[in-house]
Amino acid sequence: MEFSRSLRKYIDVLIREGGSDLHLSADSPVTLRIDGSLVTLADEKPLTGEDTLGLLSVMISADEKKTFLETKEADFSYQLEDGTRFRGNAFFQQGNVGIAMRLIPNKIRPISELGLPPILESFARRRQGFFLVVGPVGQGKTTTLAALIDLINKERAEHIVTIEDPIEYIYEPQLSLVDQREVKIDTDDFATALRGAFRQDIDVLLIGEMRGPETMAAAVTAAETGHLVFSTLHTNNAAQTINRIIDSFPGDQQEQIRLQLAASLAGIFSQRLVPKIGGGLVPAYELLIANKAVANLIRENRTHELNTVIETGAQEGMIDMTRTLAELVARGEISPDTAYQFSLNPKALDRLL
Repeated sequence: MEFSRSLRKYIDVLIREGGSDLHLSADSPVTLRIDGSLVTLADEKPLTGEDTLGLLSVMISADEKKTFLETKEADFSYQLEDGTRFRGNAFFQQGNVGIAMRLIPNKIRPISELGLPPILESFARRRQGFFLVVGPVGQGKTTTLAALIDLINKERAEHIVTIEDPIEYIYEPQLSLVDQREVKIDTDDFATALRGAFRQDIDVLLIGEMRGPETMAAAVTAAETGHLVFSTLHTNNAAQTINRIIDSFPGDQQEQIRLQLAASLAGIFSQRLVPKIGGGLVPAYELLIANKAVANLIRENRTHELNTVIETGAQEGMIDMTRTLAELVARGEISPDTAYQFSLNPKALDRLL
């Protein structure tokens, strides 16, 4: 196998078919994810372990390959000459190399083109606060954050610092100064980069993913001290997100982080990419806006009541996931079965359909 040529062929098929992910695993055919479903390239022979290691060698440096063979895990970014970019993860399975690659669109699409609520733009126009985009892996969180950062970049002069693992979207400086730092290349880890951020005269901070209590504490402190902070978590909704952050800390520190979070939180946006009738994906979402009632519930450890706040907070701009799913069904964009599949509250969905 000529690895560079084969890799380019697989990528070309992925782009032509409108896919989002490319999977390369030993003893399996090349597999694409298209509209949320896995599709194999039937005319391609299953890859061998030699093939997958060779394909990975095209995408990472010799030093990165050496580290990967020692640690058995690697996150990396890969860019073609035409600017097409991928976020990749390499791993071992049954003694052979497996690779998962996520296509990163060249163009950063605005909120309006992503099918997301316009109110999200208001969070990009804040001067300080902590805004989280949450949801399972592969649900468009990074794309949503990129749209918000790009909006800031276009509208005002700020110093924006991103800390990512790996860097995904590339922001071309417009009105803002944008510094993008990649973990393991530009900094040792998220925690180290965050400690340095306080000395870099930043206005806006994007943390690619909240990893561990040290990262979470630094993010909350940055928001509390006059910065606008964006990040992601792999959680399902607002209440679970707040509980995950607080529960990440030892018991004797939880009260302090709870108070800081209540004071600094701007909002939590949860999103899913839901299969449409006839093909394609459409976003379904939930938005919690941190008002005084929300701050009180966080301080008083009554996060189980946040769902009710969202359900009754439409006049303030809050958005309920169940209602969003019901509206997608009413517009004929998704089926009732799909709505139930993605609903976290089927009984409430019953009442709306």
